[in-house]
Amino acid sequence: MAVDVVDLIMQDHREVERLFDELKDSPEKRPNLLPVLTTLLTAHSRAEEAEVYPVAAQEAGEKEEVSHSQQEHVEADQLLVKLAGTDPMSGEFDKALQNLIDAVSHHVEEEETKVLPGMRANLSDERRTELGEAFVASRKQHLGEQPGELTREQLAQQASNADISGTSGLSKDDLQKKLQDEAES
Repeated sequence: MAVDVVDLIMQDHREVERLFDELKDSPEKRPNLLPVLTTLLTAHSRAEEAEVYPVAAQEAGEKEEVSHSQQEHVEADQLLVKLAGTDPMSGEFDKALQNLIDAVSHHVEEEETKVLPGMRANLSDERRTELGEAFVASRKQHLGEQPGELTREQLAQQASNADISGTSGLSKDDLQKKLQDEAES
């Protein structure tokens, strides 16, 4: 079944929002829900970074928005690492969860009001369907990956998406630091 990449991304956004609500409202479910959230958010981000962002930047004219969105992914990844390392039954979990919710909600709002409408307007239905298939395949490939566990190639793709130059000769650790520094600035 062919599905538009924009619709798929928005479906994932709704599922993440549902998981956020459940994590906030049902502390007893947190130990089981946290791995679901971590898996979905990580796979979704990696698939966007690998398949969607390069096309949105180059073909849909969304280069500046993609750069900003990529930096928000780096920030969300750091917040997700912190949340995953926090005891789900502690008070610190509530704070870490709210920080992640705030960052992801901001990202989703911007992506859904800027990047995705630009893709819908500037890419053909056929191209968005092709991207949808690539997004689904990539997301499936990245299931099980954990936040913060990126290959050098994934970091290089993030740097490219964020329009950060001068990274080709950097080590994995230096590249990761440069991405984090850019996300924080």
